[in-house]
Amino acid sequence: MHVFSTLIPAVGLFAHLAVGAYKLQDDYGTSDEFFDNFDFFTGEDPTEGYVNYVDRSTASQNGLINGSGGSVYIGVDSSNIASSPGRQSVRLSSTKSYTHGLVILDLEHMPGSVCGTWPAFWMLGDNWPSNGEIDIIEGVNQQSTNQVALHTSPECSINDSGFSGSVVTNNCDVEASGQAANAGCAITSKSTESYGDGFNKAGGGVYATEWTGDAIKVWFFPSASVPSDISTGSPNPSGWGDPMAAFAGSCDIDSHFKELQIMFDITFCGSWAGDVWSSDSCASKSSSCTSYVQNNPSDFVETFWSVNSLKVYQDGSSSNNATASTSVRSYTSTPLVSPTPRPGWKHRRNYYKHRQ
Repeated sequence: MHVFSTLIPAVGLFAHLAVGAYKLQDDYGTSDEFFDNFDFFTGEDPTEGYVNYVDRSTASQNGLINGSGGSVYIGVDSSNIASSPGRQSVRLSSTKSYTHGLVILDLEHMPGSVCGTWPAFWMLGDNWPSNGEIDIIEGVNQQSTNQVALHTSPECSINDSGFSGSVVTNNCDVEASGQAANAGCAITSKSTESYGDGFNKAGGGVYATEWTGDAIKVWFFPSASVPSDISTGSPNPSGWGDPMAAFAGSCDIDSHFKELQIMFDITFCGSWAGDVWSSDSCASKSSSCTSYVQNNPSDFVETFWSVNSLKVYQDGSSSNNATASTSVRSYTSTPLVSPTPRPGWKHRRNYYKHRQ
């Protein structure tokens, strides 16, 4: 595997690193080996989307994934009329889990702002929501700015300071009173270059997520303004200025977040993109989200991730708690609250088994 590079001896892979700046732990690579480090989920979509998650072999044969050409392609079927259970796509979860670290995703392209789509790049733990969820990139339909969110068990809320984005909700508890069910705490970017079509028109960019015992912070850098220390492989968040989103306040981070897997997925409709369809401008295209996604394959040509690199760094001053993932998992995935909440939007909790 390309990941788990020779910078770290195999015997001491998860050992305590040298005290100091962030050091590279895992480089997921830019070839087909990228996919060796992920499980392909093939069950029913827990968010009730109109999607058919396929295995690696099917995804490769049908052109949904590709690791050649210097970047990693993760897309959907954009050639065929779809049939039940939905349009073909992939949902990936890393074979390793992480506690703390600096996750840096360099994207050339993310799924565009296309009606019916619901893409996400996120991190998820077992026994949801006890081990937490970090949604780094997420949106639906023609959304133009990114939303970052956390989902936790009770007693975790955030301050409205120290970041450039706008707070939508501040209580991370999925059952918090006064918020939509499963909303969590959410912060939206003010930049149209942070998501979808605007991101792609700007030539892509970098998302950096720093997770420590004190806070979880997310920075976004358009491709033209990526810090040189990221480009040279010596990232130093202290020099990056205010993050787009920062989650800190009345929350014991270490008690709410542990052993999270890295996730990529693209679903359609379901309990966010589908539930807001009737009140969205997308409704002019079709009477229902499902009908639109089913019958307009060519509209999803821009619905793909193109990954230049995915790297995980660990701070030499803290323990590296990354672990290989080997057990059967039972957890829940939830939709986020919309950046502009609409009446009648129902959030659902969906339990399922993820078998390795």
